[in-house]
Amino acid sequence: MTEDADRNRRLKQPAAGDPVSLKQLAGHLGLNPATVSVVLNNVPGRSIPPSTRERIKAAAEKLGYQPNLLARSLRNRKTHTIGILVPELAEDYHTQIMSGIGDHLMSKGYFYFTVHHSHRRDLVEEYTHMLLSRGAEGLIVIDTMLDHPFPIPVVAVAGNTRVEGVTNLVLDHDRAAELALTYLYSLGHREVAFMRGHPFSSDTLERWRSTAKMARKLGLAIKSELVIQLDRDSITPALVYPLVQQLLARKKRFTALVSFNDTAAIGAIHALQDAGLRVPADVSVIGFDDIKAAAFVSPSLTTVRQPLREMGWMASEYLLGRLQGTEKFREQIVIYPELTVRESTGAVALANRAPTSSGKARKGANSRHAAPRKRTSALAND
Repeated sequence: MTEDADRNRRLKQPAAGDPVSLKQLAGHLGLNPATVSVVLNNVPGRSIPPSTRERIKAAAEKLGYQPNLLARSLRNRKTHTIGILVPELAEDYHTQIMSGIGDHLMSKGYFYFTVHHSHRRDLVEEYTHMLLSRGAEGLIVIDTMLDHPFPIPVVAVAGNTRVEGVTNLVLDHDRAAELALTYLYSLGHREVAFMRGHPFSSDTLERWRSTAKMARKLGLAIKSELVIQLDRDSITPALVYPLVQQLLARKKRFTALVSFNDTAAIGAIHALQDAGLRVPADVSVIGFDDIKAAAFVSPSLTTVRQPLREMGWMASEYLLGRLQGTEKFREQIVIYPELTVRESTGAVALANRAPTSSGKARKGANSRHAAPRKRTSALAND
């Protein structure tokens, strides 16, 4: 009997569609199952000849061997699985953060489940329990309000509520407000309209507090008739459009609009332009986040930049450090924003008239402000 025939005899072929077991693979190779396991699991510090390693890997590929990850996880209590909770999957803000998370987790050999909950508290609770029951070793939540501890490590991106055992990765909102308002102030804007975030967002309250504080410091009055409030769970430019129409219908003077985020700013620009107003000659618009589309709309959007992809990478890097024992628990990791100046902001023209619902404005000089040197971003930990 030939050597190959003998190996085939030792390998009891499973039924069609059934996986080849480690024991069957080892029998086919005439090796101890422990040796085969060491090679296929890349266990370090074992002296196994390279030729044997190659033979094992070749046979595993030929026979379609797949390791039983469930059995392995039961043995060592490690599933290499992370759960991600996000309000929605369509918005660029969330997808850019998730891109950073996914890239880092994949680079470290981790699998992840992603669920979206539309800011529904019942789904946040239900999905976290489901992720835990499926063996998630840690959770990363994005723009999701949490109100109780969890039995596993959790990182909350844009988490502004302190919860026991949860690490909040947050933006320095005071610095963000300073960047936006001092820049507009330097361009001569004194009548500024503001857009508050929707109540479901975990960033809304902190960002508004910081904005109000910086406005007081600069002597900029926040007038109720110049404040609009996002009220929808899912933000699209189309949903913001009628809010800006309502703002214009109040016929109150403003030369700049501070938007809650870039998506809303894009909708605001369309509403202003359709009312016959020029951006930035009549009204300057400043966004927040620096999503990919911000650089490609017309006019391109001046915005307070969050390093979204890097935030996702940092969140997953820290979470894995917690799981591997290389990172100690921290309540907070602080991210610093930067100002990205583009075409949607400019200096106040002396002859500008207040925008009204009719969209008419007196002709005047269009004083465009030269974009200053782009500031560099910085990341810091608390």
